[in-house]
Amino acid sequence: MSAIVSVPGSGKSHWWQSRTFRRFARHRLAMIGLIMITVLTLACVIGPYLLPFDELYIDLRARFAPPLTGYHIFGTDPLGRDLAARLFMAGRISLLVGFFAMLLSTIIGTVIGVCAGYYGGRIGAALMRFVDAFLSFPSIFLLLALAAFIKPSPFMITVIIAVTSWMEIARIVEAEVRSLRERDFVLAARMLGLSNSWIMFRELLPNAIGPIIVAATLTVARAILLEAYVSFLGYGIQPPLPSWGNMLNGAQQYLDRAPWLAIVPGVAITLAVTSFNFIGDGLRDALDARSDLN
Repeated sequence: MSAIVSVPGSGKSHWWQSRTFRRFARHRLAMIGLIMITVLTLACVIGPYLLPFDELYIDLRARFAPPLTGYHIFGTDPLGRDLAARLFMAGRISLLVGFFAMLLSTIIGTVIGVCAGYYGGRIGAALMRFVDAFLSFPSIFLLLALAAFIKPSPFMITVIIAVTSWMEIARIVEAEVRSLRERDFVLAARMLGLSNSWIMFRELLPNAIGPIIVAATLTVARAILLEAYVSFLGYGIQPPLPSWGNMLNGAQQYLDRAPWLAIVPGVAITLAVTSFNFIGDGLRDALDARSDLN
């Protein structure tokens, strides 16, 4: 519903020349978070191929080796397994769970939020009461209850986290769509006879994409934290498949003897969650045009 005016002789602007990117680049914490999560992701993807041990290799002679012992840069665990190899493989799982849980929860929350905001009335009220019903349960208890009755696996943990994390996105989308549905471009689309689904997902949704991106970024951090929490309590991803959460679970009885077993995955969780929170803050400021006035 918008027209694009082409100016003769004007060059095509690149994404790094946009105001949004410049606002994001000025946000120091966001850039620090972007660098940290990039380095962490590359380490998890490439790291296992650079190490002489895999995450399941057992060397009982090297049990509880401290960090920087030979090839064991982060030390070893009670079975003599290389902690760096396990950390990087666990990072793959934890980051993938966080990303796909974000993707699934964003889809669910966006669809429900768009429908509630566009239709309003009884349909909107019923959908938002459904959202409120989910929000009335503490998400962590709902997550643990579901995890206790389902066989744990990376796929199922991802689905469970998504099912308990979509409500905030639904409320954000519903508020944005409700504020946009009476705008002139929506009225023009109705006069042209466009379908409700076209108006919702081709006209309204693109105009509400900024808050969705910010919420999705913060949801990744929350999903990583929830996976670590559930796995730490023993209801999440099960050994020998490593995740940052179950690495912490296995380290708690050795805190006095081998504290690095808890410090290493704990630092990884902290870096990942903090990085995504910083990026989310930066995106929120970058997508807010009013920040140019400050």
